[in-house]
This record gives sequence, C-alpha cells and structure tokens, in this order.
Amino acid sequence: MQLSVIIPVYNSESTIGSLIDTLQEALAGVDFEIVLVNDGSRDRSEVVCTRLAELHHNIRFISLRRNFGEFNAVMCGLNYARGEYCVMIDDDFQNPPSEIIKLIDTATRGDYDVVYTYYPKKEHASYRNWGSRLVNWLTSYLLDKPRSLYLSSFKLIRQDVVQEIINYKGPYPYIDGLIFRVTRNIGTVQVSHQKRQQGESSYTWRKLISLFLNILFCYSALPIRLFMPVGLSLVGLGSLLLLFLFGQWVIGPNDPKGWQVVTATLILIGGIQCTLLSVLGEYIGKSFMAQSGQPQYIIKKTHLNRHD
Repeated sequence: MQLSVIIPVYNSESTIGSLIDTLQEALAGVDFEIVLVNDGSRDRSEVVCTRLAELHHNIRFISLRRNFGEFNAVMCGLNYARGEYCVMIDDDFQNPPSEIIKLIDTATRGDYDVVYTYYPKKEHASYRNWGSRLVNWLTSYLLDKPRSLYLSSFKLIRQDVVQEIINYKGPYPYIDGLIFRVTRNIGTVQVSHQKRQQGESSYTWRKLISLFLNILFCYSALPIRLFMPVGLSLVGLGSLLLLFLFGQWVIGPNDPKGWQVVTATLILIGGIQCTLLSVLGEYIGKSFMAQSGQPQYIIKKTHLNRHD
C-alpha cells in the first residue's frame, strides 16, 4: 500500500463525511487507506465514522475512550497505518485533500523521510499564528531545527521512520520532536491553506500553553540545566562577597556587619544547593518520564476493514 491518511477526529460529525468523499475522489489513482481516530468526541462523530468504515473498504476506524489530545490520537493512527507513506491531515478542510499528491511527489523525487508543508498565507486565528511562531522559535533551539522550517501539522512521514516514532510509549508524544530524534532528511512543499468550513478551532490558549510546556520539559533538559549556570554564578558571587568582607576585616578599620556575612553565606550555600539540585534533577526527571505508567491513549472500539 502506497499511502495511509491519518485523520484525528474531534467533534466533526458534520464535516468528516464530506472530507472522506473528497479524499476518495482526490486520491482515486493512489493505493491508499484512511485511518480515522475519534479522540473522545462529544458529538456523534463515533457513529458517523463507524458508518463510513462500514461503507468504504479502505477505512480503518479507532475510537478512544476519552479526549487524549491531537498528538496522542495521531500516535494511535500511526500504530495502525500500513502505507509506505503516512500523511497527517486535520478534519477541518483547511488543508485541501488534493494537496496530498504534492507531498507524495516531493517525497518521491527527493527521497525524503519527512515532508513538511508551508503556506503562502495562513487562515488561522491571530492568537494561533502567534502561538505557532513561539513554538517554532522554541523548537529551533531545543530540537536543533532549521529556523526556516515551519512545523506544520499537515505532513508526510515515511513508514520506516514511523516505526521508529511509535517506539516511543510515553504519555506526552510530540510528533515533531520524535521526528527530529530519528532523521534530518526533511523536505518542504508549499500548499494552500483555507478557512474553516464550519465550527471553531479546538486549539485554545490553554492547549497552546500545554504544548509549549510539553516541548520544554519533555523533549529538552534545558530548564533543569539552567540551574547549573545559575548555581555556579551564585557560588561565585557569594565567594566574592565573603572575600571582600574578609578583606575589609583584615586591612580596614571597619569590621563587616553581621548581616553582611550572613547574606554572603546564604548566597554561597544557595548556589551550592542549586548546583546539586540540577544534578539530581537530571536523574529524577529522566527516571520519572521513563517509568511513568500513564498511557498515550486507551482504545474503546475499532472497526477494521474486511481485509485485516
């Protein structure tokens, strides 16, 4: 099979049917499957997706017991995808399904492991555009990502890279972070971006902040490592203050006041503590993330096609 199209579904009962019809038409010349993952929708999306899976032989449907988040739903879909290439696309029609052909052609011509899309103009809300800029700036430093590369949700991943990505079993998957752990063989292609046909985006400030913290604390040791230079700086400052006060006591007629000595000593001790905490934090943080038993997702039901 050449292609798997993975669609995380959330409250999309009114649009998912039209999206499937458009996909079937746009990819008529491609050997492909569609993997629908219902991420705990509160509407009738599960019922609609079940009917679509019964109607189309190339649809695989997985429904999760609650809302785990977009990245967790995509990880679930990747575990069920069988295509040589896997394409992630949202359920809101902002990425036209016909543009998937561009991703396949780019990956084939350039022999890329991953192909990201970028847009001449984004039709997202302004707060989400600012959030995207912040995330891209952060990942440039933490993931060693080229600054010019836009990390879009509409992307293609080769199957052998997918197999490496799904080896991650932690509760906080960040697909782009996992991609950069595996490969740097990445291409880009420009595609169009449309306004939402119906409803409002499920991306809120709360989710954007959660994504920011997820990247910062789960895919980088930078916050913990910052304690080291801070601790060493405080050690140096405290030592200099003590030397200065000691020098005043030796060569000067005025003895240092008690509060000055206490303050310098506290700064010195605080610096040593920060340095030690940074070392302990490295071990404790990594051990906690490795041993956490929180699942990525929990499957409620599946509807796989008759060839499975």
